[in-house]
Amino acid sequence: MDHDEQLQFVERFYNDLWNRFDKTVFAEILHPDICLRGSLGQIKAGFAEFGDYIDYVQAFAPDFHNEVLATITEGDQTFARLSYTGTHQGEIFGIAPTGKRFEYVGAATFTFADGLIRDVWVLGDIHGLTRQLANDTT
Repeated sequence: MDHDEQLQFVERFYNDLWNRFDKTVFAEILHPDICLRGSLGQIKAGFAEFGDYIDYVQAFAPDFHNEVLATITEGDQTFARLSYTGTHQGEIFGIAPTGKRFEYVGAATFTFADGLIRDVWVLGDIHGLTRQLANDTT
């Protein structure tokens, strides 16, 4: 895959899969052996587990939105710097729903194989997120 193709897959990963919670695109952009290390502390393998993670995030914040701020591609990998926003509607990290809007930042690396996304490793500012939800200003 060339640089532009990888960026198109990353764009679809966020715009179609995450911002629309559209699991019908799995086979179009994800390798069947997809491995996800999510920013919310979970590791998922394969379409079924990945789908469970999407459901988990959607229950936490039905309006969860990802914005890609920057990308870098080298070889079979792409790095993305991200911003996440949403409204806290479901329990997460033991914090009951607060209805609060949140915004936090993160980064992801994507590894491609066989023309599809094979591995995703996402790191997010979970400390910043939980502080917002718990209303801790320290």
